[in-house]
Amino acid sequence: MKEFTVREDTTLKTFTDNYYAQASFCFRTLLKAREIRVNGARVSADMPLKQGDVVRYFLTPKQESRAAFSVVYEDGNVIVADKESGVNSEAVFSALGERGETYFIHRLDRNTAGLLIFAKNAEAEGELLSAFRDRRVEKIYLARVVGCPKEKHAVCTAYLKKDAAASRVRVSSKPVGEKIITEYEVLEGGETSLLRVTLHTGKTHQIRAHLAFLGFPIVGDEKYGDGAYNRAHNAVRQKLVAKRLTLHCAGALAYLDGRTFLSSHEV
Repeated sequence: MKEFTVREDTTLKTFTDNYYAQASFCFRTLLKAREIRVNGARVSADMPLKQGDVVRYFLTPKQESRAAFSVVYEDGNVIVADKESGVNSEAVFSALGERGETYFIHRLDRNTAGLLIFAKNAEAEGELLSAFRDRRVEKIYLARVVGCPKEKHAVCTAYLKKDAAASRVRVSSKPVGEKIITEYEVLEGGETSLLRVTLHTGKTHQIRAHLAFLGFPIVGDEKYGDGAYNRAHNAVRQKLVAKRLTLHCAGALAYLDGRTFLSSHEV
């Protein structure tokens, strides 16, 4: 049994996604079996939660053992985690927070696998946030896309605007919203292609939306992808991995300057 106290008004589904990845994996099964209790009462459907509510999850050992992430590096200042696809970054943060003081630095989309870095103290947090803000963190992704770009290497500029009502972003060649720069290199070409993608700006859904705008949507992307292709090939999880993270740090993290971390995930 795992117990949590709700810190702010939300819903059971959102709370589960953000705080307990193992329960998120089998949320519908748990509801059907009435193995989630809110303030002692068994529940069988998503429901509103209020601050102070107590949520208890009763998972089987098999359900509890499903990995949400692995730790690829840890010292007294930072933790580098390799997240599984289908896991909210917030759930990784919550799990690490149970081990000790943890600071949230950046996030990945739920269905993007790969590397996340967290700080373990305020000094490390400040340096990491500064490094991300000053673009001293190199982020390399692998993406499997539909089709093959004619240009084998390109640095592409566009503009991204958030559409909060639709929970998505819009990309345009016109200067509306925030400027984005996405670099790609074709590693394998064919009906689908493997791209190495470098983010020069880090905006919401940038890689997914920008590649789709360029005509090469990510395989399995349900929001920006090629729906017909995904259905025909039963592609239900986007093929995108945060593969490599290289730090250029100073101050308390100077010893990590130039250090590169690699994800075990492939596309």
